[in-house]
Amino acid sequence: MTSRKRTGLALALTTVGALGVAPLAPVAHAGTDTVRPECPRALGCDWVPAAYQQTGDPADKETYGNYDTADRPKTNKIKFIVLHDTEVDFDTTLRIFRNPLNQSSAHYVVRSHDGHVTQMVKNKDVAWQAGNWYLNTHSIGIEQEGVAAEGAKWYTPEMYRSTAKLVRHLAAEYDIPLDREHIIGHDAVPPTSTSGTRNMHWDPGPYWDWNRFMALLGRPNAPTAPAGSELVTISPDFQNNKQAFRDCEKGVDLPLQGSSAVPLHTEPDATSPLFSDPGLHPDGSPGTNCAADWGSKITAAQRAVVAGRTEGWTAIWWSGQKAWFRTPDGEGVTTPTAGYVVKPKAGRSEVPVYGVAYPDKADYPADFTGGRSGTALPYTIKTGQTFPGGGEAPTGYYYAPTIDSSKPYDHTYFSGRETYVTVQIGHRIGFVKTSDVDVVRAR
Repeated sequence: MTSRKRTGLALALTTVGALGVAPLAPVAHAGTDTVRPECPRALGCDWVPAAYQQTGDPADKETYGNYDTADRPKTNKIKFIVLHDTEVDFDTTLRIFRNPLNQSSAHYVVRSHDGHVTQMVKNKDVAWQAGNWYLNTHSIGIEQEGVAAEGAKWYTPEMYRSTAKLVRHLAAEYDIPLDREHIIGHDAVPPTSTSGTRNMHWDPGPYWDWNRFMALLGRPNAPTAPAGSELVTISPDFQNNKQAFRDCEKGVDLPLQGSSAVPLHTEPDATSPLFSDPGLHPDGSPGTNCAADWGSKITAAQRAVVAGRTEGWTAIWWSGQKAWFRTPDGEGVTTPTAGYVVKPKAGRSEVPVYGVAYPDKADYPADFTGGRSGTALPYTIKTGQTFPGGGEAPTGYYYAPTIDSSKPYDHTYFSGRETYVTVQIGHRIGFVKTSDVDVVRAR
């Protein structure tokens, strides 16, 4: 299958421009069939189906849009919810998802001004939204009307309330933990390979108020462990956490404003270089204050393991290294948290981290040549390091290369024998083999 089928709305926007696709007719929000939206009744969602249609040569069954049929959670478990922003207005988003040439979709779209929710892909099916096929097949994607670099103006109280009601409903339906290793932004979706790291998205961005959202989910930032706990939750006050980031794509400085993001440094010194994510900066160059440089910042409600403390600063383990951020007394930047952490098993000096939890080659049938296995990312967990996590990451690969199951094994979910757990390795989650690590309660 082509890589475009995996990427989400941003590439669809590029594709629209490249192909010169004409706008579709205005969206009829009542939908075109009798499908009942999979929403809590209080939301009053409607159904507008995304395209499921072959494009191009009729003989080429691998060219189609905009999602894959499946039978989730029977075929593959749903364990993650991914929050996006659209980068265009609500109606344009619906038109993009209804055009099969765009090869992009999400299960739901939330409107800014009133929080209205439209479902476009059934939850049993696989939307092309996350830029990671493993996450696509095990997640539900929610697009929120907004532009990440334009600050919090798109993220209205109505949007927060609707998205939270929807996420609570879906989490209960599919047994998804209400934590930041399972309720993630597109900016926390891992790449599938080292080379793909730079292409990963950073929405909904530093102006989405994660503290507010988690409180609406019933998971407010409150201490659940004694002071001095090795596990903490990042909890800066959004309005008072004024940060100045740069839109490096447009070459403009963004206004100083409230943010969920906390800059990370290499030393406990505000003049020290920003943290350099090894996937984004393989040459070792310093991190930047670009809004899109997700490796140089941690976001509210993400958890981290403390690696050191000094006056006014805290160090955490981050992407296999130490990173420092300001924690002045009385500002409540961190909250002590109870939970589980992941560390290398005794005798293991270094544990690889993956962006997928695919089966090993030996787990596929001998006559099947379409399977995938994971490759290690440029992050490792070393002896003496621990990271938040430990939740189940289903091991499996969903093979769906054509629109109508015209190939052997088409639309088949292959389970693996190796088991994985999720870790918050840095700004993005990752997956480690349970045979490599111990999952223990944080001290």
